[in-house]
Amino acid sequence: MAQAKTLKQSELDHVLEYVSKRKYPLRDRAIILTSFLSGLRVGEIAALHISDVVADDGSIKTEIRLRAEQTKGAHPRTVFVSSRLREALATYHASRAKTAPDLPFFHTSNRSGFSANGLCVWFKSLYDRVGISGGSSHSGRKFFITTLANKGIGVRILASLAGHRSIAVTQRYIDVNDEQKRNAVELI
Repeated sequence: MAQAKTLKQSELDHVLEYVSKRKYPLRDRAIILTSFLSGLRVGEIAALHISDVVADDGSIKTEIRLRAEQTKGAHPRTVFVSSRLREALATYHASRAKTAPDLPFFHTSNRSGFSANGLCVWFKSLYDRVGISGGSSHSGRKFFITTLANKGIGVRILASLAGHRSIAVTQRYIDVNDEQKRNAVELI
């Protein structure tokens, strides 16, 4: 199976612009940014409940604690939420009519939670509609890991952020291009 495309910032901006004109712009923006700015897997995004994301005082948490049953490897982990992502999540949450803690954080048009597979299809369909070939539900994770790697974040930290038990897995997520190689040789 081919690896997911790692989107460029301009492609991500194009996707965000596209969803801003769709039926559920705040939800869609929050889902996309959750993938791209936290590196969560789609199954983890689908498994989020309001109580996972929203603190008792109504603010968005700075850390999301995923329970073992919410993760791929059944290992609990902490996801750190950037200020940019907290802003998008807060805007979306404020738009929701129902905010009971046990409800799915992201819901479909019929108000039920997304399944992991349903969210995979949602991402694939979105990328197809905007003309991004090779985009998939994993593109956000690859963007997250590659972007941080390009900013000098070490692979052990990246593995921890991604919830990988092995840095070898994390290294497969890091895309390399000719511009990076040109810049690298200029450091000598």
